[in-house]
Amino acid sequence: MTMTRRRRQAMVVACFLAPSLLIFVVYRIMPLVWNVVLSFEYWSPLKPATFAGWDNYAEMLQDDDVFWTALWNTVIFLGSQPIAIALAMGIALLVNSDLKGASVYRTIVFLSYPLMTVAVAIIWHLMYNEHGGLINYVLRQLGIIHQPIAFLDSFAWALPSTIVANTWQVLGFFMIVLLSGLQNIPPHLYEAARVDGAPAWARFFRITLPMLRPALFLCIVIGILNSFSAFDLVYVMTNGGPGHATELMITYIYKEAFGETRFDYAAALTVAQFAMLMVLTWIAHRAVGGNAGAIE
Repeated sequence: MTMTRRRRQAMVVACFLAPSLLIFVVYRIMPLVWNVVLSFEYWSPLKPATFAGWDNYAEMLQDDDVFWTALWNTVIFLGSQPIAIALAMGIALLVNSDLKGASVYRTIVFLSYPLMTVAVAIIWHLMYNEHGGLINYVLRQLGIIHQPIAFLDSFAWALPSTIVANTWQVLGFFMIVLLSGLQNIPPHLYEAARVDGAPAWARFFRITLPMLRPALFLCIVIGILNSFSAFDLVYVMTNGGPGHATELMITYIYKEAFGETRFDYAAALTVAQFAMLMVLTWIAHRAVGGNAGAIE
């Protein structure tokens, strides 16, 4: 009864937030802290932990060629995200215009995103099949190739093939985010630009792109996370093969932890991946998101 109104409100808010904060701490913060500690130890389920210092990180940087291959493949995967965002931008501009049947096209493009990633991987695995796959069939019918291509068993084609499947899945999400941003741009800005005689390219670069910075920032962050978490797609389609040609950081971490039972080394790999995610997100924020709120 003697508590102030502000203190009572703070206690009510704390009571409502406590369950969510508890879950966040138990399932996010504590595993992250334990993972960092584990990366500085020698540990497996069959022996007690001993202090390892920087040995796991030294092995990662100096002696592990697969780590560098997985890192490079992840960077290539990451580099494909701007292409997906650019394609989504083009589609969003089309369906935001007076194009006949735009709502139908928007629905068709978005249908890929709600699908389970495992289902997407199976679909594309069948389409890439060397014997009877749809892609090989179409290419042969068009006369582009004379012999079927083993897309997922080829060092040259395996990674691009998985990237195409990943791009197809996230394209619908990027399109919806950018379309929402386009529909929130005040029409009077374009009308004023037309009155001033600004051409279409000038309206795009001076109005559309600056006003889409928040949406672009969200797409870039989701693209970064998608590149570092495309485990199920790659695992089902290629399992990181052939010969680590499609090995990503996330698949390599899984194999080291549950295949080789090197949980200590996998923890070090996870910390390295988390650090890269933080750096890339900060760069994206500075490049795109930092000035998002400054637009009038």
